[in-house]
Amino acid sequence: MNKIDLEGEHAVVTGGAQGLGFAMARRIVASGATVTLWDIDKDRLEQARAEIGEAATVQIADISDWSSVEAAAAATEKASGKISILVNSAGIAGAAAPLDNYDIEMWKKVIDINVNGTFYVNRAVVPGMKARNYGRIVNIASVAGKEGNPNAAAYSASKAAVMGMTKSLGKELAQYDIAVNCITPATAQTRILEQLTEEHIEYMRSRIPRGRLLEVDEAAAMVAWLVSRENSFTTAAAFDLSGGRTTY
Repeated sequence: MNKIDLEGEHAVVTGGAQGLGFAMARRIVASGATVTLWDIDKDRLEQARAEIGEAATVQIADISDWSSVEAAAAATEKASGKISILVNSAGIAGAAAPLDNYDIEMWKKVIDINVNGTFYVNRAVVPGMKARNYGRIVNIASVAGKEGNPNAAAYSASKAAVMGMTKSLGKELAQYDIAVNCITPATAQTRILEQLTEEHIEYMRSRIPRGRLLEVDEAAAMVAWLVSRENSFTTAAAFDLSGGRTTY
């Protein structure tokens, strides 16, 4: 494991109780930072805190609810003194279905969590970063946001929105020492796959030239550099993690 220096930083990782978020939080702590895990699942939060150790604190937060995000950000700032790193990993896949038969309420839920939630979380932490003239933000998008996956219009649209939002915010904050980027991973081996059919999973695996799904620690390694001070120039960008599926 490459050594990334995050000493003295405090990170918020949404969706940090499991999957990609947990792996990223663990890698951030291994690099010297402290972390607050935001998640809606209280039991998994406590388990994640126990696994990571004393460098981790937890905060129950529903990222689709602005008042919940605002309260979580205030509590985290008060307890830690600052939020200098944000990794927004919370999200859902939604159902796999053709657009003309897609459940309206499920569509709204995917957009509310993946798009509105990303907006709320970024909106809550940016003012403190601007005041301190420092911050690193990574939003988790998806290869689906680049290419679109069949029978996943809601998820694909939501992740394309995350990419566009990231690029806009990165440009807005370019005058500060704040980097805002996103990653576009291919399908990773996480619990989010429980929402999908085996046929859908196999379709996504078949599209990856590497011939396998993404490992969560591979994503965490890329994020560790993106949230470091070494990433002092690149902002408003999408970093590919597709195993060769997309080359742009």
